[in-house]
Amino acid sequence: MKHLAAYLLLGLGGNASPTADDIKTVLESVGIEADEERVEKLIAELDGKDINELIAEGSTKLASVPSGGAGGAAAPAGGAGGAEEAAKEDAPKEEEAEESDEDMGFGLFD
Repeated sequence: MKHLAAYLLLGLGGNASPTADDIKTVLESVGIEADEERVEKLIAELDGKDINELIAEGSTKLASVPSGGAGGAAAPAGGAGGAEEAAKEDAPKEEEAEESDEDMGFGLFD
């Protein structure tokens, strides 16, 4: 992904056909070591193709992929007893989550 991001950055910067050395230079400028094999494969796959057309084609493919959830599960039909049981089941989960944060040895604002 980082190799593709470097390729796209070069394209946005005006370089219509970035080379492997161009990609390596971009990645090394931010302290990332480029994988020679992946860079060569990326160059081979994108050689002679227009990035804008590829992005447009990918966007149409992504539009057909379902996204978003189906919503929450329906609550069980029952009296108040069911609601009390559900509340009891939820309470220990919250406490466990808080305890696991403390076990890490650091907090969000430390």
